[in-house]
Amino acid sequence: MNVKPDFSKGKNYAETAPAYLSIWNMESYYGESYIVQNISFNVHEGEILALLGRNGAGKTSTLRSIARMDDPQVTHGEIWLDHQPLHNMKSHEAAQVGIGLVPEDRSIIAGLTVEENLQLAQIAPPIGWSLQRLYELFPRLGERRKQEGITLSGGEQQMLAIARALARDIKVLLLDEPYEGLAPVIVDEIEKTLRIIKEQGITTILVEQNAVRALELADRAVILESGGIVFDGSAAEVLENAELRAEYLAI
Repeated sequence: MNVKPDFSKGKNYAETAPAYLSIWNMESYYGESYIVQNISFNVHEGEILALLGRNGAGKTSTLRSIARMDDPQVTHGEIWLDHQPLHNMKSHEAAQVGIGLVPEDRSIIAGLTVEENLQLAQIAPPIGWSLQRLYELFPRLGERRKQEGITLSGGEQQMLAIARALARDIKVLLLDEPYEGLAPVIVDEIEKTLRIIKEQGITTILVEQNAVRALELADRAVILESGGIVFDGSAAEVLENAELRAEYLAI
């Protein structure tokens, strides 16, 4: 069996528990431009990690690299999930072992109903939450199960995108800007859902421009600047440090 390296030595946030997801010295690029430069961090099972930074800091690229998407290209480093090396996998293989990416554009499939979008995610194993369980988590989707997915409101589309990820048997949920364009009352609903998902033991990495809302939800935070890590610690520490927020998050 493959055993992931122990990166906990010297990490201020990993003294008491082994990492569930480990990113080690990862570098990623588009074309000839490096976007993510030699970053390393751990995420523990069941945590919510806020991955923050200004526009262009490398947040989305980090999520896509973990999900093993075709872009950006990972040229160096390792990614381990629960003793399995993701860095050697294609995106469909990473999905099969438990990585669920919800992209910023939500990627709802045109021409399919809400239910068909969910059923499509369950064509091949490993199958995750049942349709009944997903409709209990998202009652609005149950009410609109026969409606075409792309005709839903922005908040409902976000719910569908998250539900579609949960329709697979995922271990890590990667969320890219889930609050974008949503009214505060809908953001409240999404956050309530993410807390329920956390209670089920699913690990979440959240990229979000609404940094305060993300930090209030998260256990820990990693802040990126120009493709490198400038902070790695508790979310509460960022909320309490006005100088840190002003320098790297402009809040």
